Amino acid sequence: MADVVVDPGVPPEDAQLLRESRRVLIKMRLGWVPEPRRSVSSAHYRMIAAFGSAAFFGLMLGAGVLGLGFGLLLFVVLGIPLLIVLFVRNDMPEDEEDGYEREVYEQLCWYEGRYVLTEDLDESAARLLARAQRAIATVTGSRVNAEGLLDDVRNTVMLPAQEWEIARLLAKLSALRTKHRETVSQGLTPEVAAVAEPLARALDSSEEAVLARVEALERYAANVIDAERAYVAHHQIEELRGRVHQYEELVAETGADGFAVPELERLAQDADLLEQALRRSVSSAQEAFRYLDP
Repeated sequence: MADVVVDPGVPPEDAQLLRESRRVLIKMRLGWVPEPRRSVSSAHYRMIAAFGSAAFFGLMLGAGVLGLGFGLLLFVVLGIPLLIVLFVRNDMPEDEEDGYEREVYEQLCWYEGRYVLTEDLDESAARLLARAQRAIATVTGSRVNAEGLLDDVRNTVMLPAQEWEIARLLAKLSALRTKHRETVSQGLTPEVAAVAEPLARALDSSEEAVLARVEALERYAANVIDAERAYVAHHQIEELRGRVHQYEELVAETGADGFAVPELERLAQDADLLEQALRRSVSSAQEAFRYLDP
């Protein structure tokens, strides 16, 4: 299951980066921020100015008094160290991993509020999200969905939206519930308890509402499982029907007609029944899907 749930409205490339950023997200939750980009400090500027002035003065003095050759020598002695300091301090490439983590950090800050890290959820909320994700995986991984027997276009849009909405609500619920428990654990006066109790009921009511969403997904997934069974059985029967003539030849050659004919007739009947069962299962799944519409 996804460790980071991302708002479907985030561009795909950015969303993929966010989903792969769990390690950096956890570091951020612990207070980590990347080091500032390397820049030339004011002290560094003063050092550059001092070296530059000395080199220029040396060049002028040498050219005017001791000759151009000595002036160039002074410039080399004083100017080359200046260039080394300047380039080493400022043109050294940033470490590759540091650069990647900085990029991830900037993306995470930019999209704050549009992703949920599962570690941010409390135990009850994490269980609910896992149930929702299992139901969604059941639907999207089914052969009836891959074959287009379900409303695959709506599945592609609606199911990620449902996962995101459930994760978003559970993250808010977890954060508020954690703060509520911290406050209550300190001990409450009767007056405060009278206020805190209905607020706790509001939290429970919110969780029940999210639970209803999850259960609707699970009902949809259960219908898809039924359709999947019917789909598999239907195809198995069709494979057997395709080999009926081979069975008939073998039965005729062995003189076992009295035993086999009723079985072959039942095979045809079962194929028809399974065709009907498949249609009913797919219809039931599609009907269950309608409850997920906002």
